[in-house]
Amino acid sequence: MPKSSTGRPQTRDRSDTHEYLVALARAFGGAVIFSIPIFMTAEMWELGVTAARLRLGLLMILLVPLLVGLSHLCGFEKTFGWLDDVIDAFAACAVGFITASVVLLLFGELHAGMRWDDVVGKVALQAVPGSIGALLAQSEFGQGNAQRVDRSGHRGEFLLMLIGALFLALSVAPTEEIIIIAQQMSTVHVLALITVSLMIMHAFVYAVEFRGSEPIEEGTTSRSLFLRYTIPGYALALLTSLFLLWTFCRTDGLAIQPLVTSMVVLGFPASIGAAAARLII
Repeated sequence: MPKSSTGRPQTRDRSDTHEYLVALARAFGGAVIFSIPIFMTAEMWELGVTAARLRLGLLMILLVPLLVGLSHLCGFEKTFGWLDDVIDAFAACAVGFITASVVLLLFGELHAGMRWDDVVGKVALQAVPGSIGALLAQSEFGQGNAQRVDRSGHRGEFLLMLIGALFLALSVAPTEEIIIIAQQMSTVHVLALITVSLMIMHAFVYAVEFRGSEPIEEGTTSRSLFLRYTIPGYALALLTSLFLLWTFCRTDGLAIQPLVTSMVVLGFPASIGAAAARLII
């Protein structure tokens, strides 16, 4: 949306509408591509039916502010205010729901005779990664007109980390393998996995200097970056993992030790997702 000479955004004209529709079509492509692993995971189909509705509802509620923040950082159109970001966040949700509905219909997972509660549960769970993928589509498949904002602030950095952790952990959190791996691990394994996760997070962005990493201020030590970004980022990844395990009822009945171990196991892909998110946008 262009700005007027006074700096205020003008009403969307036809060319803007065409650009928005192109971005929306691109969003559907992103929703499909980013959701394919989830669409083809049987545990996710089952969880759509069995997951506690209160927990699933909380996941959907928390998704909205994350999408608003993601739209502000890299939505599928330029935005000039939080209202635009809110509208685009709900548009991304709609893209995720529509995409999930169509794909589940094609896979025969939605059919006549199902309870509406089960239909909504399956579609809603599958729509989460699709909604994120819809907003990331412009960044990945756009023509360089994606909105870029100053990401040097801590809030923007940590928001990206949170979304990346959620996106990658969501695809493996429902699987039995998380619990099986956790049962096989000793305390030494857990400590080693925490160390490796931290090393990967730190090296992924700050040491290796992959594309998209923020420029490091001159004189900033690796220790300072580790304490300011890597440690808080890993904490976010662990909290995201714990929330997903709780949402999918993987924490029910677990004692503290296996619960922490499961959180660390899921925190491994979550930490990689947190680090990689900064490279995508």
